[in-house]
Amino acid sequence: IGDKLVEVGAELEDGKNMDPPSGANAIMLLGFHGRSKGIHEIQRSEASTGSTNQGPNKADDFKREDWSNGSLLSGGGSVPAKRASAEAWVNMVNDFQKGALSTRLGIPMIYGIDAVHGHNNVYQATIFPHNVGLGVTRQLTLEIFQFQVYNCFLLSTRDPDLVKRIGAATALEVRATGIPYVFSPCIAVCRDPRWGRCYESYSEDHTIVQAMTELIPGLQGDIPPTGKGVPYVAGKDKVAACAKHFVGDGGTVKGINENNTIVSRHELLSIHMPAYYNSIIKGVSTVMVSYSSVNGVKMHAERDLVTGFLKDTLNFRGFVISDWQGIDRITPIPHSNYSYSIEAGIQAGIDMVMVPYNYTEFIDDLTIQVQKKIIPMSRIDDAVKRILRVKFVMGLFENPLGDLSLAEKLGCKEHRELAREAVRKSLVLLKNGKSIDQPMLPLPKKAPKILVAGTHADNLGYQCGGWTIEWQGVSGNNATEGTTILNAIKATVGPATEVVFNENPNSKFIKSHDFSYAIVVVGEPPYAETMGDSLNLTLPASVPSTIKTVCRAIKCVVVLVTGRPVVIEPYVESMDALVAAWLPGSEGQGVADVLFGDYGFTGKLARTWFKSVDQLPMNYGDEHYDPLFPFGFGLQTTSQSS
Repeated sequence: IGDKLVEVGAELEDGKNMDPPSGANAIMLLGFHGRSKGIHEIQRSEASTGSTNQGPNKADDFKREDWSNGSLLSGGGSVPAKRASAEAWVNMVNDFQKGALSTRLGIPMIYGIDAVHGHNNVYQATIFPHNVGLGVTRQLTLEIFQFQVYNCFLLSTRDPDLVKRIGAATALEVRATGIPYVFSPCIAVCRDPRWGRCYESYSEDHTIVQAMTELIPGLQGDIPPTGKGVPYVAGKDKVAACAKHFVGDGGTVKGINENNTIVSRHELLSIHMPAYYNSIIKGVSTVMVSYSSVNGVKMHAERDLVTGFLKDTLNFRGFVISDWQGIDRITPIPHSNYSYSIEAGIQAGIDMVMVPYNYTEFIDDLTIQVQKKIIPMSRIDDAVKRILRVKFVMGLFENPLGDLSLAEKLGCKEHRELAREAVRKSLVLLKNGKSIDQPMLPLPKKAPKILVAGTHADNLGYQCGGWTIEWQGVSGNNATEGTTILNAIKATVGPATEVVFNENPNSKFIKSHDFSYAIVVVGEPPYAETMGDSLNLTLPASVPSTIKTVCRAIKCVVVLVTGRPVVIEPYVESMDALVAAWLPGSEGQGVADVLFGDYGFTGKLARTWFKSVDQLPMNYGDEHYDPLFPFGFGLQTTSQSS
């Protein structure tokens, strides 16, 4: 590892990655560190709050040379304490870092976290819309096409600047908790909404996903013109990013998570790979490998694509990281032949292995394989060099410890206003009135009495979706802070307007009130990954009942809070208006802003809305393309002020 420090230091002195003073610091770290520490460097563990036989849980664990790790993470729901403050987070991360710094060479560890729609693990953080919503945002470039009876105005230019600003805000909030690395963005191209991770994808169209890689310079900073294609992190208010999941994760058979993507080489390179080109050019620091397979070969063991294409052809110079227990899943029964999995994963080109628990087993086995020359030392050298390169460009050697200087940025007003803007731009109006000349939206603010119904109207957890506070998301309004859609409606209507909320009203209740109109907010419960896989894409049983009961009795607008297109064709006729709100996050006020006309609808579908699941997979450009709402569709309204 001493030799790798010299090489990386020389690179930095040449100005390939960062300023010369840091290169000089690298050279000062000369000294032989040995193959054992190199093996520890390529391991990433969960920062456990439990016993040390699962993961390190205190700085003393890091002081042991035989236990030390090059990296730690907080997985979904892993926190210092419930409702932990920024200070509690900083203290926890610093405690681990001090342990790492106390080892013989004092190489800092890198701490990472899933910040996939804001700093979503952390109480009081700003929760932005999930990627499925951000993919529909558009800037004002006019194209006109016809769908059914509508003359549609397609605002076709993506809005990557919005995503870049979200990246910058997320970086500040993550740094506020002392963390310098995020597992984001997900640049999957979801080709089948049955996939439980489809809401993590910007679009079925790779060009939209490519545009949204602007999140990377938002997180990391704008790469200098002379530094194209090398890892880059601009300073202490930025974080290292991770493009994931390499590659083809959005194209599995029937959308089954971690399944097989059957695809030609041309389709793989033209649909699923392009966003990685953009990510590397923009200096992404790391790439995470997918659980899924390509044509029957597990990506965690796919040397041709990980080393041959990503590293050699695309010249990616950051480090490649496995997914959570990713190498365990190389075998059909996870962890059934761990020695083989370690060999296959490391030889494929994985540089940092995510071993959340039982990390000593990984260290011991990999050490034996290197000693027996099953895995060549040159492979360890390559991994260590890449990891050190990223640690240097992150500034960890100069500034390894976090502080509270950015604590006020966590959930700050400026970031919540940005999230509110993102919500407004992510809404897609799918139907507006039962006839084209009688639009229902925008809604009048001065109606005497309105009904708000549905499971998602007053549920912040449902509104945010999966990967919020907990891995699978939460229910209710107590897990974090934000504005529910119900409270946003109450804050928007006139002072004389009475807002009546009933989650699932019956006909008798509706008839007993003289409602001017109803807003029905319904959708999917939160989920993440495999738990979200669905072969039927139907809504919970209560949802159709609520829609039918309300919309048959009174004029209604239905707001769908979902992570993907779902089965709605049987109910569209009964609705007066239909809005796809996706998973808007903590700032529900953005929904009310557009419903009541303070801003117009501008969002355009970034994925096809099917009629029946029997049509799936169905994507724009397919030969037999017969959607309920096509890719690019979205009705437009103007703000009342304009």
